[in-house]
Amino acid sequence: MNSGPSERTTMIRVGADHLHEAARIHSISWKESHSGFCSREFVDLHSVDHQKAYLEGEIRKGKQLFMLQHGRFVGIVSVQGSLIENLYVLPDEQNKGYGTELLLYAVEHCAGRPTLWVLDHNEKARRFYGRHGFACSGKKKEIGNGVFEIEMTGEQRES
Repeated sequence: MNSGPSERTTMIRVGADHLHEAARIHSISWKESHSGFCSREFVDLHSVDHQKAYLEGEIRKGKQLFMLQHGRFVGIVSVQGSLIENLYVLPDEQNKGYGTELLLYAVEHCAGRPTLWVLDHNEKARRFYGRHGFACSGKKKEIGNGVFEIEMTGEQRES
């Protein structure tokens, strides 16, 4: 990671006080990652306010939402049970180790075998998770309009 001696990363659990910033990260990162296969109109719907409402709903469902800070907030991830979701790093902060830090933190907060779903055509994400011990389970689900997600599982955690 590109952290200088005076800069270190901090992980916080997101509550109402940081929800807008988490939504900003989610909106920017989601738009970047989905613009290649979603219509412009659909991508544009994912504003900060839209993502804030989405993340509020995720928290109401019992998901724990975490945000990584390195001088500024750079990424988010959510965990519920063994499911890891919403792992996003701002585009200009990618390839600095923040995604790895978020993933490892999320794995530590999983109950049982860490599981996540990734878009089937997102080779970059599949390679990233594969480097961190995740493998395709064989499960696949359509999320709409011929777009599929595949399940990836990590190594079983000891209790």
